[in-house]
Amino acid sequence: MAGILEGKIALVTGGASGIGQATAVVMAREGARVAVADRAEADAAATVALINAAGGQAIAIGGDVTREADVAAMVARTVSAFGRIDCAFNNAGIAGRAVGPPGQRSHELSQAAFDTMLAVNLTGVFLCLKHEVTQMLAQGGGGAIVNTASIAGLIGLATSAHYVAAKHGVVGLTKSAAIEYAQDGIRVNCVNPGYVATPMTRETIEERGEEILAKVPMRRFGVPGEIAEAVAWMCSDKASFMTGASHVIDGGYHAA
Repeated sequence: MAGILEGKIALVTGGASGIGQATAVVMAREGARVAVADRAEADAAATVALINAAGGQAIAIGGDVTREADVAAMVARTVSAFGRIDCAFNNAGIAGRAVGPPGQRSHELSQAAFDTMLAVNLTGVFLCLKHEVTQMLAQGGGGAIVNTASIAGLIGLATSAHYVAAKHGVVGLTKSAAIEYAQDGIRVNCVNPGYVATPMTRETIEERGEEILAKVPMRRFGVPGEIAEAVAWMCSDKASFMTGASHVIDGGYHAA
C-alpha cells in the first residue's frame, strides 16, 4: 500500500535531531523524498543516513534559517535535487537556554537574548515560508506547509517571555498565510507540541520533570514520533480541508 506522502517532495528544517529528525524519517516512510536541512550539513547527514538505510531517498542541506540567502539556497537545492517542493516542515528552533540563563523574568531578559530568540523561532519560520510559497506558486500552486509553534504559542509561561512571544508569532503568521494562499491551493498550518523528550528539552526535563508532569493529564512526556506522525498527516492530502489550524499535541496540558 502506498504511503500518504507517496510521490511528494518534502523539505524539513531542524532535521538533525528530535522532532525534525523523526518527521523526516516518517515522511520518507510514507513515500516522500526528503531534503533534510540543519545548521550544519554533517548533522543533517545523520538523518539522511537513517532514511537511506530504510530504503528511502533524502539529501542533506546545511544552512542558517536566520539568513535569507541560506534559506533561498535550501529551497533551490531541494528543487535542484528533486524538481519541486510539495510540502515543508519549518521546524528549526531553539529553547530559551540557548540565548541566556534559564528562569529569567521579562525585565531580566537582555535585548540580545530576545532578538536572537525571535530571529530563529519567528523570523526563521517567516523566511522559510516566504521562499517555500514562492516556489510553490512558481510550480503552479498547491502544497502544504507546517510550522512548529508550541503550546507556548497559545498560553503564557512564566520566565519564557521571549519564547512565548516568538511562538505566538508563529501562530499568527500561520493564520495569515493560510488566508492569503488558500485560493492557490497552499495549506499552511502549525503544530503545537507540549513537553516532548528531545535533546533540546533534556535539561529542562532533568531539572523540572516532576513539576511539569504534574500539569500533564497523561502524566508523561511526548516522544518525537508522536509529533512526526501528525505532521506527516497534515502535509498529506488526507488533511485537504485543514488550513490555518493550530494542532495541539500535548498530553492534555493546554486543556487542563
